[in-house]
This record gives sequence, C-alpha cells and structure tokens, in this order.
Amino acid sequence: MSNDYYSALVGKVWNYAHVLRDAGVSYGDYVEQITCLLFLKMDEERTDNLGEPSILPEGCRWAVLRPLRGEKLGDAYARILATLARRDGLLGTIYQKARNAIEDPAKLERLIRLIDGETWLGLNVDVKGAIYEGLLERNAAEVKSGAGQYFTPRPLIDAIVEVVDPQPGRTVCDPASGTGGFLLSAHAHMKTHPAARDRRMAEKLRKATFTGYDIVPGVVRLAAMNLYLHGIGDGASPIHRADALLADPGTRWNYVLTNPPFGRKQSFKVFTDDGEIDTERDDYQRPDFTVTTSNKQLNFLQHVMTILKEDGTAAVVLPDNVLFEAGAGERIRRRLLDSFDFHTLLRLPTGIFYKPGVKANVLFFDKKPGREQPWTRALWVYDFRTNQRFTLKERPLKRSHLDDFVAVAKLSERAARQPSERFRSFPYEELIGRDKLNLDQLFWLKDSAQDDPDSLPPPDEIAAEIAESLESALQRFRSVAARLAGG
Repeated sequence: MSNDYYSALVGKVWNYAHVLRDAGVSYGDYVEQITCLLFLKMDEERTDNLGEPSILPEGCRWAVLRPLRGEKLGDAYARILATLARRDGLLGTIYQKARNAIEDPAKLERLIRLIDGETWLGLNVDVKGAIYEGLLERNAAEVKSGAGQYFTPRPLIDAIVEVVDPQPGRTVCDPASGTGGFLLSAHAHMKTHPAARDRRMAEKLRKATFTGYDIVPGVVRLAAMNLYLHGIGDGASPIHRADALLADPGTRWNYVLTNPPFGRKQSFKVFTDDGEIDTERDDYQRPDFTVTTSNKQLNFLQHVMTILKEDGTAAVVLPDNVLFEAGAGERIRRRLLDSFDFHTLLRLPTGIFYKPGVKANVLFFDKKPGREQPWTRALWVYDFRTNQRFTLKERPLKRSHLDDFVAVAKLSERAARQPSERFRSFPYEELIGRDKLNLDQLFWLKDSAQDDPDSLPPPDEIAAEIAESLESALQRFRSVAARLAGG
C-alpha cells in the first residue's frame, strides 16, 4: 500500500473534521469519535472476513448502527458507548468515559458512512497504524493545548530508540505514555531484529513486552487504539489509566522510555474507583523516593529510577530545571551520578515541542547494583541546541537532523566513542565538583546569534524563552524562601 494512499485517506477523514468544527465538535472529540467507531467497524470485519467471534456484546456491534437514522442513531450510539465503558480489558480501556460528542445525527451518520466505506482490516498493520498516527499528529498540530501537550516529535522518539537499541525478549515501559509513541517506536525497532522472526518471540512482542501508563482517560483511549492498530496487545490493553507516580507498581522493566509532562509545580488529583476526584495533593510520599519534592519532573525521574531493572536502560526527556535546580534537584543528580551510570545527555533545541520556548534534554542512564564507588565515570554530552533553530511549520525537526547524534552516541558502541564538534565527555570528578552539582552549563560551542542578529529565533520564541527563564528564576527564589522559612 503506497504512502499516497494512506495520506489521501488521512486527508479524507481529516477534512470532515472541519465540517464538524463548525458544528462545535473539537478536533480532540473528533479523533475520539473516530477511535470508538473504527473499533466497531474492525470488529465486524474480523467476524465477516476472518470468521473470528466478535469481542463485542450483542447490541453493541457495527451492524446495529448501519441502518439507523436521526435520533435513533444518536441514542443507539450513546447506549453502545455507555455499555462498552463498563467492560473490562481492552474494551473498557478504549471506551472508558467515551461519549457521543456529535449532537447532530446527520453529521454522525455521515461519519459512519465515511468509515463504512473502507475495508480497514484489509490494510496492512503498518498502514492502519500510519493512518491513525497521521490523525493524532494532525490533531496535535491543530490544537496546541490538549493533544499537543503530550505529543513528542516522532523523529526525536525514533532517534532515542535507535540509540538505546532495545532487544527482543526484554520489556519496555513508558510511565507517561501519551499516545504511545515510544512504545510503538520500540516495537518497530525490535521487529527488525532477526530474533523477532521466531514465532514465540513475535507473540511475546505482541502480548508481553510493552506497558504504558497515563492519567488522562482520553489519552489512554488513543494510546490503546494506537497500539491495537499496530498489532500490540490482545484481550487486555497494555495501556493503563493510572497515576504512575502514586505508588511503586512492583514490576521492573528492562527499558524505560518516556517524556513526562512538562511543568514544575506538582498538583494532581487522586481518583476513586468510580472515577470521581477524592482529593488533591502537592507531593508524593513514597518510601522508594529518596527526596520529597513538589517538582513533578524530579518525581518522575525518581520513579524511573525505581521501576528500572538492574542493568536496565532509561531514556527520559526532561526540562532544564532538572539539571540545575538546587536542594532536591542537587540530591537527585548526585544519586544519579553515584548509584546509576549516567552516561549520555542530549541537549535539545527549542521549537520542536508544541509548547513554545521549552528547553529540554534527554537523560540516558543504566541502573546498577549497590556499591561504594560511584558508577558514573564520565558523562557524554551532545549539544544539539547551540546554533540549531527549528519551528513547527517552517523548519520542523526531521529524523535526518539527528543522524549525527545517533551515529556517535549508540549505547552498544559506547566503548568506541570519540569526541566531535558537538559531542564531549565530562569526567565524574569535574561534574561532582560543580557548584550545587549544576549540569546545565555544560557547553563549549559559540552561539552564532551573538555575532549575527539575523540568526536569532522568531520574536514569539524569544518571548517564550524569556518567560521560561523567569519561571525558572522564580522557582529558585521560592526554594530559597522555603529553606529560609524552615530555619
């Protein structure tokens, strides 16, 4: 199946979103409706074309909707969503809290006809996945809040996965999975390995390799459907709706690949079993966390430290404040250098995330057994930030932009690493001697913007960077004030 075919199909499905937008249906709600309806249609195709039994209860199948019109159609669709939301396993995950957001029955009927006009099961797994990911990407591009807040650029994800090189037979977790980008990229990478050709290994890749968590029901639905369309999972969903930070899950994984949500102040809601809000908290009290802090990125970093298997590898996207924040940040960085092998740091430019002005990094580290000597010998830093300018539309990040990083930083070839223009090594002794163990000032390239004003980023990005810097400074002052108040 050609790229032109599924690009045209994405365009056809997406064009109808603009019709619904005029009727008050948001892009996010539109993708949700496609998810719910597409699952029903594919279940019918599986039954009719493959002779497999339907996994849907009577009265909740595609054939129920096809002949209906008007209010009867809207009522039947709402009833199906409510029924499936109460089911366990994959059905409950995809339909949890789902609702009919298309109040005009004529527009709902038109969307059903659009989906009914294609034989989705006949499409290659990769094509179905590409179509769905195309919808998610278009949604993230159209809505800078909502979907945009959890969408990690796929070129960055793929480069991270290539550097880590996850092997078949080992497990992968993303505790902030969003739409499942890291898990899907790891799955695609593992499938290229010769060992994945073994039938038992292929089955393990499908059923017992990947795990994801997210706290937002709509995001969990999108991720579960995304993995399902890529052939991952069976009756049970590998994506779980849960606050990953609330407790140690007890399970350990060989690889943890994740991009936790940005934002410094930790404010989260605890949900009861029926989905209602029970209380709100400002921090997490966990015995496995060596530091109690309200900074959620630091908490996610501590969580990754816990859930990573010994000799496992983590790659975590985190903002700059994790590298320089004093107090809790300094203690956690010291633990990262001493108790783990923190070997690689990728410094990212602005303009690649949907939140403007974000300065982020990717931290690569391995978990090691306890010992008195520090495990980190040297930290290799790749400066992909200095003199790099990207925008979401005019100059979006492409996988080729990260070719050099992947070539020099592959973890399987660490012993042969050599310094280059953008890749330098900093010994442990130098890092541990830095004031407050600040790892944010590891740079050596000259910024050409100092000599060439034309190379400066657009004004909106400059303003966003200034705002980000002011927020960082304010956070530091608050930390100082809190320590002074405590005597």
